[in-house]
Amino acid sequence: MKALVEIFVILALLTGMTACQKAPATPALAQVAQSEKPRLITPQAANADLEALVAGNNAFALDLYQQLTQEKDGNIFYSPFSVSLALAMTYAGARGETERQMAQTLHFNLPQDRLHPAFNSLDLYFASLGKGAQGSDNQGFRLHIVNALWGQKGFQFLQDFLDLLAQNYGAGIRLLDFSANPDAARVTINDWVSQQTEGKIKDLIPPGAIDALTRLVLTNAIYFNAAWAHPFDENQTSPAPFYLLDGTQLSVPMMQTTTSLGTFTGEGYQGVAIPYDGNELEMVIIMPQAGKFEQIEKGLTDQWLSDQLAQREFHQVELHMPKFKVESDFSLVKSLSALGMPQAFSDQADFSGMDGRRDLYIGEVVHKAYVSVNEAGTEAAAATAVIMELTAAMPETVTIIHLDHPFIYFIRDVQNGSILFAGRLVNPNQ
Repeated sequence: MKALVEIFVILALLTGMTACQKAPATPALAQVAQSEKPRLITPQAANADLEALVAGNNAFALDLYQQLTQEKDGNIFYSPFSVSLALAMTYAGARGETERQMAQTLHFNLPQDRLHPAFNSLDLYFASLGKGAQGSDNQGFRLHIVNALWGQKGFQFLQDFLDLLAQNYGAGIRLLDFSANPDAARVTINDWVSQQTEGKIKDLIPPGAIDALTRLVLTNAIYFNAAWAHPFDENQTSPAPFYLLDGTQLSVPMMQTTTSLGTFTGEGYQGVAIPYDGNELEMVIIMPQAGKFEQIEKGLTDQWLSDQLAQREFHQVELHMPKFKVESDFSLVKSLSALGMPQAFSDQADFSGMDGRRDLYIGEVVHKAYVSVNEAGTEAAAATAVIMELTAAMPETVTIIHLDHPFIYFIRDVQNGSILFAGRLVNPNQ
């Protein structure tokens, strides 16, 4: 029989439930339960596995985009990579039909013994980026991706599950007492998330979201701060019109620059890729023509995006782009169920790979994200929490791109194409 060890659960993101009680003082963490196995810093992941992981993650990123835009109007911003990472840690404990549904929904096309090393390798790759590059705040470039587990004192998990998380995700388990003081645990986790995202993701878990039946919370936090490779001149920013989907005209602060950028066009849209300092990451923008937004958005897939980017050409571009800031938060239970993994949220869930029993299910998956785009660059942050509950059971011509209509945008890795953030801007003043 596999050994059982005490341990508990993870990081930060929760439901939209509310409560009126006052939050207690943040308690000190009594223990950190950590596998004795260290993080693997040279994971055995073949290039083909990394390519398969990136392709699968990007396919999920666009599937989730389509689902979220069906459920929510207005501006949207999220980190599909954060969601994939948090759910990958959860997937490590899934078995049977629950495992199959999660793999299909998340596009995890590798067997578990190759998937987790591939995630480890990709995470270590991202940690190596930005050497010598600048952030948008005159400090250095930052791309921090952190995992944490927060667990109920005394709850027992399989040693194999803990070893896998430690070796591939660097995640030890911090012990809290959800049963005796769930709100104190909530405050502790929220404070951790805020610290990891430089204060941009606050109060991730609302009052009442953690209760006495919570047994495992798996979390991921991601923080990104990068300067543009060619910053906009603040003196050239001025009020300019921006047209909403219904044709209404707004006045917004519009930035302007002229530089060499990769552009791509097709029937009904214009596209541009704007590099960040170091040229390792970029923001890709797709602006449908007036009246074409819904058509282009519904046709958006990972393959379509890859095909367009492969055809980019470099030109001198006079770029007009609005300054904007967006904050979004989601409960992803409905979205993920609709995409094909409903069993994970039911009393039929099988997460016996976590504790050797079928007594846990996903009670909530919450995601919160923030992005600010200005003349200097981009600051973005996101956090995802998976809450496990006990069952109650350059040419001479100049191309002008005027981003004065709603557009779709992605922050992605240039080399391997991983989409770290995705969103749409339909109202810069919202």
